[in-house]
Amino acid sequence: MKVDATLGFDPADAAATAATAEAAGYDGVWTAETAHDPFLPLALAAERTTRVELGTGIAVAFARNPMTLAVVANDLQALSRGRFVLGLGSQIKPHIEKRYSMPWSHPAARMRELVLAMRAIWASWADGSRLFFRGQFYRHTLMPPLFDPGPNPYGTAKVFLAAVGPRMTEVAGEVADGLLVHGFTTERYLREVTLPALERGLAAGGRSRANVEISLPGMVVTGATDAEVDASARAVRAQLAFYGSTPAYRPVLELHGWGDLHAELHARSKRGEWEAMADLVDDEVLGTFAVVAPLADVPRRVLERFGDVVDRFTVYAPGAEPGDRFSAMVPAFHG
Repeated sequence: MKVDATLGFDPADAAATAATAEAAGYDGVWTAETAHDPFLPLALAAERTTRVELGTGIAVAFARNPMTLAVVANDLQALSRGRFVLGLGSQIKPHIEKRYSMPWSHPAARMRELVLAMRAIWASWADGSRLFFRGQFYRHTLMPPLFDPGPNPYGTAKVFLAAVGPRMTEVAGEVADGLLVHGFTTERYLREVTLPALERGLAAGGRSRANVEISLPGMVVTGATDAEVDASARAVRAQLAFYGSTPAYRPVLELHGWGDLHAELHARSKRGEWEAMADLVDDEVLGTFAVVAPLADVPRRVLERFGDVVDRFTVYAPGAEPGDRFSAMVPAFHG
């Protein structure tokens, strides 16, 4: 299994963190789009690394359009000498409409078309053919020579799609190079809901499981001392409570019979009771969503739970940026 690291949320540390991850043997590093741009840190990281893959996990697709994404991905693919992975996610309707002031409709169909539009743009640059993409959501029919960067010597970037629900997962299977499983998932949901949906998408695209890489940022509760473990558990409970309050993620809880937990978390989120919400995530819920183990046991527990279904794993835990303690786990993931 490949093991990846996160670059954290401070762009100033991105290059050094990526270099540390590469030296420790990690296979890839990922950025997330929260309070900072997800692409700029990877440009910095590309200059300080030679081997690790550099990916966005995720960049918000619907905050942009196929052309802007095609351009930045093409540049990062060249800058990293073929190591860039464009990881995209839809976000949710309130963020797209109220935070980004962009249109929201039919997210799975829109994402499918966005990926196909990007591929059409890349193809026009690669072979000089006329750009002519007309879909339901996007139209790209103009590419003057001044704006055509020409063929990328490293080919096109890989495209990974983040998905929770079956329809978006099917899209990933049909048109993407990889599936970014959401951190708010469980082994049961992955096996009973995600993988069957992925297989349906692969069949629709005439592809096989070998054509798609599954990446999981798995939640982990660990630490070197009891105090560290307690702090880690508290942070993961808070993260689970945040995700669990979102209607889009309710099906994961409902699969386990925890629909009432979603209802209570959602109600409290509306009242702004964010800190108290973590207390609703009991030990059973925590252990179902997260790998809870001593630091040295984390790789073995991850491989036992996900080794036969996941191609790459990112330790999704407080303070899990590459460093002496977490980097020591890398060889065990590789077997």
